[in-house]
Amino acid sequence: MNLPPLAERLRPTTLQQLVGQQHLTGQGSILRTAIENDKVPSMILWGPPGVGKTTIANIIAQAVQAPFYQLSAISSGVKDVREVIEAAGKQSRAILFIDEIHRFNKGQQDALLGAVEKGIITLIGATTENPSFEVNSALLSRCQVYVLKALNENELVQLLHYAIAHDTWLQSKNIVLQETNALITISGGDARKLLNLLELVVDAAGGGTITDEIVMKAAQQKIALYDKKGEQHYDIISAFIKSIRGSDPNAAVYWLARMIEGGEDVKFIARRMLILASEDIGNANPNALLLANASFDAVNKIGYPESQLILSQCAIYLASSAKSNSATTAIGAAMQAVQQHGDLPVPLHIRNAPTKLMKNLGYGKGYAYSHNYEQNFSGQEYLPDAIKGSRYYEPGNNAREEELKKYLKQLWKDKYGY
Repeated sequence: MNLPPLAERLRPTTLQQLVGQQHLTGQGSILRTAIENDKVPSMILWGPPGVGKTTIANIIAQAVQAPFYQLSAISSGVKDVREVIEAAGKQSRAILFIDEIHRFNKGQQDALLGAVEKGIITLIGATTENPSFEVNSALLSRCQVYVLKALNENELVQLLHYAIAHDTWLQSKNIVLQETNALITISGGDARKLLNLLELVVDAAGGGTITDEIVMKAAQQKIALYDKKGEQHYDIISAFIKSIRGSDPNAAVYWLARMIEGGEDVKFIARRMLILASEDIGNANPNALLLANASFDAVNKIGYPESQLILSQCAIYLASSAKSNSATTAIGAAMQAVQQHGDLPVPLHIRNAPTKLMKNLGYGKGYAYSHNYEQNFSGQEYLPDAIKGSRYYEPGNNAREEELKKYLKQLWKDKYGY
């Protein structure tokens, strides 16, 4: 089969063809409006793999009829950036798309600053990493950040049926898509991976009816080596995190070794452990966050190969620690309350009162300063009236949080049901 990959053959060329990201590209959305008004800003597209970042960049360039340059941060350097800027300076409204912009170092990012500021280029950067960490502040301040979402199951199924109906090669195979669970599970919300997996399965099976069993058999025969630039990057980090969460230090160091051997970015690994320390351990062991943060700082200072020792120590400690997701569930429940109840007013007695007018309006009146009371506790109400007494923090079943639970029950008696 001497054809471009299926995902490339079916790459959308207009916003109407794009599946997903309606919050950015649907009618009346912020990015669509900018495109339609021909006022496209420099931007960072942040989201998981295979959700349309490269596609959106191409669509923008076609829609505004601008010269389009594309660089990969993996293989391009400052020299490549300067050559594009020089060429763009002889044109107008040129767009420079940089894939995986988080892999550019400070010098490479600094090379873009002047051209972006002067409007020589409109920069579109794509990243799977939080741009607050990976894009320097000067460049980030000159760009809008748009967050792309993982495609949901309905959108992925829609893509599969679209491919079968519109791709000439797939049409010739008389495909009946009987089951989709395996295709969707293995692809992990990555549209590119989904379409290319479909093509692999059809090629292996010769067409006909596609079932989950056929998909699994074909996928298992094509397991790739770890590639920090490819799809296994996300599968391996997932296995690593789940091993730590599952309190298995042996599996954790194995998957860590896979990433180290593959040359994975030490900051990427350390950052994931830093997040896990709060997400999955939290107050069951507050020292986990301290160690993870210290590990993040340390590996940044020394790099490979010595940092593998620090990463190993941290991974083993986190995996062997007591676990709790109570901090995760607490903020999730609180955010759900915000979405449900909207912007409830702050009770007057705990509002700030920096001016005389505010004091006259009752701001801060009746506030009980906790340190004036026994045990530094006044028992005052701090939630808005509409949700007073609501409990969002559920202590985990571990020694440290049992102590917290007892302490909170002693203070609040039966108010929160601890």
